[in-house]
Amino acid sequence: MYLITVFGNLLLILAVSSDSHLHTPMYFFLANLSFADICFTSTTVPKMLWNIQTQSKVITYAGCLSQMYFFILFSGLDVYLLTVMAYDRFVAICHPLHYMVIMNPHLCGLLVLVTWIIIVSLFYCTGLGVYLSSAATQSSHASAVASVMYTVVTPMLNPFIYSLRNKQIKRALMRFSGMAALKG
Repeated sequence: MYLITVFGNLLLILAVSSDSHLHTPMYFFLANLSFADICFTSTTVPKMLWNIQTQSKVITYAGCLSQMYFFILFSGLDVYLLTVMAYDRFVAICHPLHYMVIMNPHLCGLLVLVTWIIIVSLFYCTGLGVYLSSAATQSSHASAVASVMYTVVTPMLNPFIYSLRNKQIKRALMRFSGMAALKG
């Protein structure tokens, strides 16, 4: 599932960046969401796979803090990017004649930058809370399954949910695979 998550999101990023028809605000935000999903999944899954392989559940305190930092950073980034995407769709539906004026490249870049800044700021507050809080109790099997669903399945499904039913993405993927075949 991890490889499907990384490959699917990477494919979406490559399709959006390689096709000029997809250089619109909606696809810009989708590509950023895919990047955030790759990073989000990569904060926990490799360590989890290592732990399964070695039958060890050991993590250093610094490793735990680093993992929590990036987990909160990228999960928050996902939430804010989805919010920005909702605003983009709101403008497209409610103000279709002014959409390209309102959602210009400068505003889109600014929205993503502000999203990153907000997330980093929020992280320092939550990170301080994690640092100052007491050690958590052992998690149950049910919470472990829920964690895997949240950290692996959702980011894996995002490229499929947001793009596979989209004709423009399908065309871009076909063009991209054609370009890759010609270069190979």
